Amino acid sequence: MTGGRGSLKSTTVHDLVSRLTYQPNQGILFTRYTMASAKLSIIPEFEESLRRNGGHEDFHITSNKITNKHTGSFVIFSGIKTSSGDQTANLKSLAGVTTWVIEEGEDFLDEKAFDRIDDSIRSTVNQNRIIWIQNPSTREHFIYKRWIEPRNKSISVHGYDVTVSDHEDVEHIHSTYHIADGLGYLSQSFIDKANKSEKDNPKWYYHNYIGGWLEKAEGVIFENWKEGEFDEALPEVYGMDFGYSNDPTTLVKVSIDNKSMKLYASTLLYQTGLTTTGIAEHLKDLVNPNDLIIADNAEPRLIAELVELGYNVRPCVKGPDSIRKGIKDLQSYEIIVDPLDSHLKKELNNYIWNSKKAGVPIDDYNHIIDPLRYVLQDATDRPQASFGGKAL
Repeated sequence: MTGGRGSLKSTTVHDLVSRLTYQPNQGILFTRYTMASAKLSIIPEFEESLRRNGGHEDFHITSNKITNKHTGSFVIFSGIKTSSGDQTANLKSLAGVTTWVIEEGEDFLDEKAFDRIDDSIRSTVNQNRIIWIQNPSTREHFIYKRWIEPRNKSISVHGYDVTVSDHEDVEHIHSTYHIADGLGYLSQSFIDKANKSEKDNPKWYYHNYIGGWLEKAEGVIFENWKEGEFDEALPEVYGMDFGYSNDPTTLVKVSIDNKSMKLYASTLLYQTGLTTTGIAEHLKDLVNPNDLIIADNAEPRLIAELVELGYNVRPCVKGPDSIRKGIKDLQSYEIIVDPLDSHLKKELNNYIWNSKKAGVPIDDYNHIIDPLRYVLQDATDRPQASFGGKAL
């Protein structure tokens, strides 16, 4: 279920779930990705739904669970990520759950955690269902990639085109504040603000109030890029970041034109599960033995092993405040991205600040951006360095 602000998504689902508990053998897991206390967040909202529907006295309410006294069906509330860590293991062991509700799904980016809990919803006595509620974010969200991108259709919502799922396993409901306004749920100040936004900032209105999907996240760090062909006439160097199970090992080819302040980039490797031998096998087809590779200095053993195998790899330099400085340096160039490089374009569209004031970015969507920093930092520190046998 998607939609813009004030579109009654959560209210509607709360009403549905409370009614569902009047059926026997129903267990509803109600989650938000991060939630410090259900008692202070979801449960008060849910109680309001019970009062609105006139059935509050039919339920026994605790700090994280609501049980229908007549049927024994229940709603249990939990966060996926809490201050104590990942709750996925606990959630997938819950017995009797027939329905899983995910609120604020735009914050839920862990597809593997989603699958682990999804696989545990397997009742044989009642219909199993998952209800996903979110304000549309970017098209990079796994929900869009998995259930909207492969099978979709465009619908007209108050004069705007919105992409929704046409997948055979999905019932996609999209709503806007216009529905809530018609039912008298919204204040006049909210309506006035929305109407003013449509006039003053149509793009923001489309995303925030109509609920349209974005090509890139709000507040991305790098706006200074465009698609373009790699300049093969310039000297080149390679940046490498190491990963294994969850994060990929990456290799990006880079050329820097300091006269025109352009940095050219093309991702050559983006793969998880690679051992040293596996990395070397890929490098054999991607670089020449003398080509310079600037790699993450957090893996000195891997670097030493690759050097022993005949590759020209040296560790990057990470000084105090190197991430913030590296970002600032990259922002001073126009970044030219290979048109076929979907991995780098995805990162540039989703790399945002965790705290812009503190200069701290999110620790995600950086598996290629980080090695771009390594290369640029190395070129700055060693201006006479050799790129592919040519001086900068």
